[in-house]
Amino acid sequence: MRVYLPASLPILRSWAETRRVGPLPLTGFAVTPGLREWYANADGEELEYAATARAARASLRLVPGTEARRVVVVVDVPDSDAVVRDDEQEGAVRLIAPVPWSCVTCALVDVQEAEPAVAEAISAVDSADLGDEDAEFVVSGTEDHELGWYATQEIADL
Repeated sequence: MRVYLPASLPILRSWAETRRVGPLPLTGFAVTPGLREWYANADGEELEYAATARAARASLRLVPGTEARRVVVVVDVPDSDAVVRDDEQEGAVRLIAPVPWSCVTCALVDVQEAEPAVAEAISAVDSADLGDEDAEFVVSGTEDHELGWYATQEIADL
């Protein structure tokens, strides 16, 4: 199962240094039955994008103000290592087994130009989740910024 894990640059650095992802349990996002139902007319690529977007939004809660960039770490794990939690949010999964660094396929990270929008969204995400339309507009503004793709061998450069 491909899982999109919300993270931050400090978390990513820690995982790269220790060569393992964790500690467990970790909550991430994947193409689950609930996500397929939520996006009933979406194809596989659109569903993967939706899971990525959910992880990117969740990363806002992990990002320190000093490095305001969303980070999503993509891992491939056995299906048995992930528990689907569509009851919490469509696409949510909980990783319950250790994730070695070899399971990491890439990292998706905001470019520097996105930092002002991400910094603003960090302060608005709680209000957005509670239904504040103005805050939701601020948070959704981060989606205007595509995440950059970094292969595992490039992560150290971040």
